[in-house]
Amino acid sequence: MLKKIAPILIITGLLTACVTSPTGRSQLLIMPDAEVDQMGLQSFATLKQQKPISQNPQYNQLVSCVASAITQEVGGGWEVVVFEGSSPNAFALPSNKIGVYTGMITLAAGNQDQLAAVIGHEVGHVLAKHSNERASQELAVNQGLGMVQTMSNPQTAMGQTAMGLLGIGVEYGVLKPYSRTHESEADIIGMDLMAKAGFDPSQSITLWQKMDQASQGQPPIEFTSTHPSHATRIQQLQQHLPQAMALFQQAQAMGKQPRCQ
Repeated sequence: MLKKIAPILIITGLLTACVTSPTGRSQLLIMPDAEVDQMGLQSFATLKQQKPISQNPQYNQLVSCVASAITQEVGGGWEVVVFEGSSPNAFALPSNKIGVYTGMITLAAGNQDQLAAVIGHEVGHVLAKHSNERASQELAVNQGLGMVQTMSNPQTAMGQTAMGLLGIGVEYGVLKPYSRTHESEADIIGMDLMAKAGFDPSQSITLWQKMDQASQGQPPIEFTSTHPSHATRIQQLQQHLPQAMALFQQAQAMGKQPRCQ
């Protein structure tokens, strides 16, 4: 009897955990938001202890100004820290934490719109709950939940996860491709966010062109990378640019004209 009930309970749990992302994509979120937020808090506290924090007043003012304009579009209180580091990196964590490395500011040459593209992208990850989704997928795989619905609907996220287990494996078959999905989704969310805040969304394309040049002509191989290739990313942003420009023009008409530089 228990064997008959278990699959029903699992499927019921999966169905109730299915939500829709800001772009309309179906997601599976099992982890409680409070637990994911706590993980974000702990991670950020650890980073602040282990990584040197920039004391450059210009860098801190610039990043704080850009982040403030972006986060005003989504609400909530956000903590922003500039870390010392030559690599062009940035991140945002659940619990509304944003980190930008000085290498990213250098790459953007202090351009507020290009930094807005980066910060908007990272905030997009948080808004779309990508951390929760990734943790939920791995939890479901570890518990074998995905096997239940593989045959009934292999096109769902969990169905594909189980197929990955049966085929070429989780690393290349499921988790990395989903990471590319997250990156592409965050690109679109971030472009819209920066446009709504009054930043020029076309500068996001310029930023990724710079990233392409910084990679010295060696873009990641999409199949084995957690990020889309620069060419793919640029193409997707170019396709979405007309919609973002319409939001930018609306923001300009409303008087949203950030002056962070």
